[in-house]
Amino acid sequence: MGTEGTYDAQREQGGQGADDADAQRLDRPFGDNVGIARVSGPALPPPPMPPLPPRSPAAVFDARHWLRAHRADAEPGLWRYGHRPKAADDADEVPTRALAVGALISIACGVFAWAVWRTDYIAVQRLPLKLFTPSDWWRGEPRQSARTASALYNSLFAALLIYFCGRLGNWPALYRRVVLDRPQPGRALGAALTGLLVVWIVLGTSLLPFFYAILHALVPVSVFRGDPQVAAVVGVAIYVLIAAALLWPFARTGGWLDFFRKPAAPVALAETVTEPETGEDPAGWPHLRAAGEPGAADRLAAEVAGRRMNDVDCARIGHAWSRVEAGALSVGVFVDGVMKQGAAACLHPSGDRDLPVRAATHDLLTAQVRMGTYAEHPRNPTARRGAGAALDPAVLGTSLLAVGPHGPDRTRRLVRPVVESLSLQALAGRAAVVVVSGEGVELGSEDSYDVVVKVGDTRSVYDLDLYGGVADPDEAAMLLSEAFTGDLPDVDSRRAAVTLGQLIGPFGAAHGRFPSLPELRELLDGGRQALDRLREDLDPEEHRSYLREVDARERQLGTSADLSGVLADRVAFLDRPAFSAFFDTRGGARPFSLRALEHPVRVRIVLPERSHPEASRILTRLVFAQFVSSVGARRDASLFAALVLDDAASAMTTYSVRAVQRLRQLNAGAVLAVRSLDDVGPHLHAALLGAVGCLMTFPGITTWEGKRFAEAWGKEWVETREVAQHTVFADQPFTRALHALRKLVTGKAVTTDAVTVRQVERERWSASELAYAVPAGHAVLSLTTVRGEHAPPLLVHLDG
Repeated sequence: MGTEGTYDAQREQGGQGADDADAQRLDRPFGDNVGIARVSGPALPPPPMPPLPPRSPAAVFDARHWLRAHRADAEPGLWRYGHRPKAADDADEVPTRALAVGALISIACGVFAWAVWRTDYIAVQRLPLKLFTPSDWWRGEPRQSARTASALYNSLFAALLIYFCGRLGNWPALYRRVVLDRPQPGRALGAALTGLLVVWIVLGTSLLPFFYAILHALVPVSVFRGDPQVAAVVGVAIYVLIAAALLWPFARTGGWLDFFRKPAAPVALAETVTEPETGEDPAGWPHLRAAGEPGAADRLAAEVAGRRMNDVDCARIGHAWSRVEAGALSVGVFVDGVMKQGAAACLHPSGDRDLPVRAATHDLLTAQVRMGTYAEHPRNPTARRGAGAALDPAVLGTSLLAVGPHGPDRTRRLVRPVVESLSLQALAGRAAVVVVSGEGVELGSEDSYDVVVKVGDTRSVYDLDLYGGVADPDEAAMLLSEAFTGDLPDVDSRRAAVTLGQLIGPFGAAHGRFPSLPELRELLDGGRQALDRLREDLDPEEHRSYLREVDARERQLGTSADLSGVLADRVAFLDRPAFSAFFDTRGGARPFSLRALEHPVRVRIVLPERSHPEASRILTRLVFAQFVSSVGARRDASLFAALVLDDAASAMTTYSVRAVQRLRQLNAGAVLAVRSLDDVGPHLHAALLGAVGCLMTFPGITTWEGKRFAEAWGKEWVETREVAQHTVFADQPFTRALHALRKLVTGKAVTTDAVTVRQVERERWSASELAYAVPAGHAVLSLTTVRGEHAPPLLVHLDG
């Protein structure tokens, strides 16, 4: 499919070692970016239509139900797929205990009223029936019609009695609280138990005799007077039909069919309502028909009906059509690709249509990933309790800071779901993601990424561009100075950038490239001899300005302002034998540059944290600086660019904290996970908490860390009730005697309660609560969108 170079699927071959030469592949569409090496040779033909993503053997993704599903216009952080806001009356929720007691009292009243009715104790209770029926029905032996009318009359009274008792005891609220608000399988089990109880009451007490009258009227009397076995079978059939009719509402509300058909793969929730709420069926692609492309709409609708499309296909083709509407892609190219390739149209450059494995629940139409549910906690608003918690680019665009003990628990519950969601959005052509982590961190298989850079591993196919693909020596010097000296409080990174610029600029002018790490180290540590050699390589006429830079560098040697020694020591951490094959600038490697973020690329950078911890910290700062520079230099900022740091403590500098605030203006964001705020400089705590829009704390933080978050989240006005007990002094002798007797029996004086209700200002979460009251498997999460919408800090059950 010709797609003007945007969605081409031609591939290059690469590999990790000789045995798996076909394991790693990089696609041609990224080749126009700075720093991406290309393999020469004839272009390979487009790959065949890839298979659908691996799913559960018993489950096939039904895109029709997924497209038709209800998605609420919810507040930030709410899982929109199938979300139904609670009624406004739920703000002052009646306790479950009070609901249960009220239901039992109403049931007792109803049973008593029914018992009185069945005994004909009230003389006039049959008067309305006899007024509206022929009088000869009730003379002598009652006829069959009289018995049927009496059964109908009793059933009508029973229905009215049930309705009245249900309203009196608030049965629907109790059923919703106990059954409908529970997740599966508790919802199905609760509905089954309630339905069986109703069947037992109706069949055991003949509460609704109209059922029997109708069924006996439909079945001939001869059947019951004939063969006893036939009569017994017919009687059982009648009872089964009545039981089925009574159980049907509970089966629908309990989601029994959806529960048994629930897929094993973590896709969207199966019990969600899947009927379109408008006259247009989204599975029929109405926006294409409205634009005058019924052929493409019919082709895609057939793909959806045949279950040959998954959620990534729908999101990817929908995004391609939005580019058509924006004028970035021609209509003819889009329609031609859809008619030829169907669900495989507008493929991601990798040719993948899904990730090999999904570990979280995603909804690509809203670009959300479900993180859990909001806990049933007093600090959470009633409307949020039990609702799903989700993250999306609208909140990640303000950046997310997560603080909690480092380990697989935080990675599994936060980092991997976010990375997985961004990777799926990259396959849909809507995002680009860069993931930086240490060795052994489980963030999906290598097949889930387009580029995998393993620093220090000789089997790595790709190298990391030391200068981030920039051509300006001053910008390159600024990036390196941030990486080398950003964590040194006594070193001014601006002076370090000037020092590096005085060497990188002249070297690049003389050799047509920037210096490699050994050459840069020699320039910094070589003294005047190295500067003399550099001066000899420069032309006196053509490079006069660069010669002035070399002369200025020479004058600073040995002075108190000279930073060459400090920089040389930092460069030495990367100029190690383990990294000899990396950071090469002579053209002998395949460097990857973050300038490729203009394309929907998935990148993972693996750092040697165990063997070279200081080098890993330097590279983390370098990647962060290059990311900020790259997203700021993008010509097309329509893609959401995200940087995910599994351990971001070393990247937190004065420059990076200021840069985080600029990311939201560039349609980019960062996910920063740190083990403790103590790993970040104390002078950066307040600035960092104010720079990011989303904060997340895991169990295990300390009280002094919790104090910082409590200050960042501020206070709120709450209503408090104070109860004061006052002793009652009796004046009458008899009352005084009763009080004395009561005190003798109970051991307590007679008191009266004085209740005071007032508004006070209280911290949303105190330091002690954040340190000790957050249960395991939970986190406190506050969100801010790029449009300025806020969600207060709420307790999230991450496993819910």
